[in-house]
Amino acid sequence: MKLSGAEAGRFLAAPSPAAPGFLIYGTDPMRVAIKRSEAIQAIIGPQGEAEMRLTRLPAADLRRDGALLTDAIKATGFFPGPRLVFVEEAGDGLAPLILQALAGWKPGDAQVLVTAGQLAAKSALRKLFEAHPSAPCIAIYDDPPGQAEIEAQLKKAGLREISPGAMRDLMALGRALDPGDFRQTLEKIGLFKWGDQSPLASEEVAACAPATVEAEVDDVLHAAAEGRMSDVATLMRRLEAQGIAPVTLAIRTLQHFRALHAAATDPGGAASGMAKLRPPVFGPRRDRMLRQVQNFRPERLEEALAAITDTDLTLRSSTKAPTMALVERLLLRLSALARAR
Repeated sequence: MKLSGAEAGRFLAAPSPAAPGFLIYGTDPMRVAIKRSEAIQAIIGPQGEAEMRLTRLPAADLRRDGALLTDAIKATGFFPGPRLVFVEEAGDGLAPLILQALAGWKPGDAQVLVTAGQLAAKSALRKLFEAHPSAPCIAIYDDPPGQAEIEAQLKKAGLREISPGAMRDLMALGRALDPGDFRQTLEKIGLFKWGDQSPLASEEVAACAPATVEAEVDDVLHAAAEGRMSDVATLMRRLEAQGIAPVTLAIRTLQHFRALHAAATDPGGAASGMAKLRPPVFGPRRDRMLRQVQNFRPERLEEALAAITDTDLTLRSSTKAPTMALVERLLLRLSALARAR
C-alpha cells in the first residue's frame, strides 16, 4: 500500500487504527524523524510514552531476538489507549520478521511503525509494505514544505489567519532552512503570536526567522546603499570596536550589493529578483532593499561590485594596508554612488 503526497500527509496526521503498521523511509534523517514524531503523537497522544504505550525496538535488538517484535505487539499495557511499537533504522534483513508480525496482527494489538533510510525499488522491506493491503509505505522526499503543510503546522500552534505576504515568506524560508530549523521557527512564531488573533504578518515572520547576519553589519550596509554618508563613519567606529574583521565586512558588502544587482537586473522586475534570493530576504529588510535598488542604475551597481572586488583583493593580498580604513573608504564610495543616481 503505497501512499504519497497529500494522501501520505493525511495518513501521518491521523494514522488509521485499522492499519497494522506502516513504513516511513527517506534519505534525510531529520525529515523522517519529524514525520515519525508527528505520527507517534497522533497515535498515542502526548502522554502515551509516559503511560508506557510506546515500545522502542532498535533494529539491532530485533536481529538478536526476533521474538521481541511479536511479544511487544501482543503485550497488554498498564494504561488504556492505543499502543505503538517503533522499529528504528530497519533494513531488508528484518523484512521476513516484520512480515510475520504483520500477518499475525489483530485489532487491539499495538500498531507497528518502521523507519528506514533510503530504500531502493528492489528493497525487500519496501516491497513488503507496498504489497500489503493495509500497511502503508510512505517515502519522505527532500522537497520543501508546501503551503498546506505550513498551514497545518501553524494551525496546531493556534494560528489560523496568515497574510499572503507572510505565507510567501514562510515558503521561502522553508526552502532555505533544514527541516529541523524550520520546524523550530514555526514553533517560535506560534509562541510569538500566542493570544494574538490578528493575521500573521510578514514583519512578524522576519522577527522570528533565524538571524543569519549581525544587525550592526546590516546597519552600515543599509547606510551605504541609501547614500547616508554621515552615518557610515559612525557605524564603522562601532563595528571596529566590536572587532568585526575587515575581510568579513567586505564579503558581506559584496553579498549585499550582489543581491541588489540581481534584483535590479531581473527580467521580472526588482520584486521578482528579490524573491529569488537565497537565503531569502524577509519583511522590512526586503522592502528596504527594494527601495535601495531604486537608488542605483544597473551600471552603477556594476561599478559598485567592481570597487568591492578590488577592495577585497587588496585586503587579502596586503599585510600593511590600513584594512578597516580601506573598507570605510569603500563604503563611502558606495554611498556616493547611491546619491549620484
